Amino acid sequence: MRRVDTARLGQTLETFAQIGATGRGGCDRQALTDADRTARDLLSRYGKEAGCTVEVDEIGNVFLRRAGTTDGAPVLVGSHLDTQATGGRFDGVYGVLAGLEVVRTLNDLGIITSRPIEVVDWTNEEGCRFAPAMLGSGVVSGQYPLAFALAQSDASGRTVADELDRIGYRGTRRAAVRKVHAAFEAHIEQGPILERANATVGVVTGIQGAQWFDVHLTGQSCHAGPTPMELRRDPWRAATGVIEAAYAIANRYSPWARCTIGTVACKPGARNTVPAELTFSVDLRHPDAAVLEAMVAALYAVVTAECEAHHLEGRVIPVWSMPPTAFDPQLVQLIERSAATLGYASLRLVSGAGHDSLHVAQYAPTAMIFVPCAGGLSHNELESARLDDLAAGANVLLHAVLESAGTRR
Repeated sequence: MRRVDTARLGQTLETFAQIGATGRGGCDRQALTDADRTARDLLSRYGKEAGCTVEVDEIGNVFLRRAGTTDGAPVLVGSHLDTQATGGRFDGVYGVLAGLEVVRTLNDLGIITSRPIEVVDWTNEEGCRFAPAMLGSGVVSGQYPLAFALAQSDASGRTVADELDRIGYRGTRRAAVRKVHAAFEAHIEQGPILERANATVGVVTGIQGAQWFDVHLTGQSCHAGPTPMELRRDPWRAATGVIEAAYAIANRYSPWARCTIGTVACKPGARNTVPAELTFSVDLRHPDAAVLEAMVAALYAVVTAECEAHHLEGRVIPVWSMPPTAFDPQLVQLIERSAATLGYASLRLVSGAGHDSLHVAQYAPTAMIFVPCAGGLSHNELESARLDDLAAGANVLLHAVLESAGTRR
């Protein structure tokens, strides 16, 4: 049965792990840095050595194209090479290199596909240097105008356009939708579900929707000692009720609902002063759009109730949203069938994190393959995955691509 070269995949992953390597075993290869350029250069070199043509589009997305016997819509595979500032060695890069390994394996086996295959490295998926995240795939899908993306700047004021020019990756291919026959993205799970279920392959049915809010509460600043409790207009009195209720909302819609309180800020911020203003973030997620809207409505209601009860003013401020995305049912079944054919235990699950496939799914049949990572740890220098699991995901990708692209010897 056709399988990838496990040792070669592992060696290629290790080679890329040294680009931007950190002292704790992770990677700092943020988008459009010198390290990102080095990784892009190496990917392009490997692609050419594998017989691919290399194209770069206007937002810096890199495409390695392996020709088919027809010039029809390609099968697209890939992910991203950029990392968090203290990122791991598998997040994103595994999906790109698994795609490269598929191409290399087809070459080894002398297989020519009917449809072309394109391996893609999407620009700025992480969003840690330039916001928003998933910028390159978002431009292609039409989510973001090219001019908007090019104008985004990092903390030092450098723009995406400036940095693309500096590293030599502002290409000429139009950053717009092209017809794609099928799209696959392999990725580490970034969560503990597969590991706990002792499953090797995650068959991803979609991506959770997410809505971010800032809850801003206004009361009255006063001295912590002389002011009786019953006379205070203390924003914390409402905040504690809202936060407790927000977690209860997530519990109500388990097992897929999520609630995270990530930031809190008080003004004036003195130990012996009741704050006049308190702001905290709320991140709500669910794969079902109707359920997510119900969660959001419940949050608004509890903020109103708590503010009325404690004589405060309150606002719920929308910050960002990501719609729930369902993947193509036929491709989901194909991945599940490929895993079974190869003898891997699989599990259907929903991605709790955003991926470039969210944007690709807006214009092409799309699905994702997950493999376990140790302890579900990701966005962390200690991120780890077993080579056998990584090879298993690449094998499933190989079979899914072969069936989608059609084969001829």
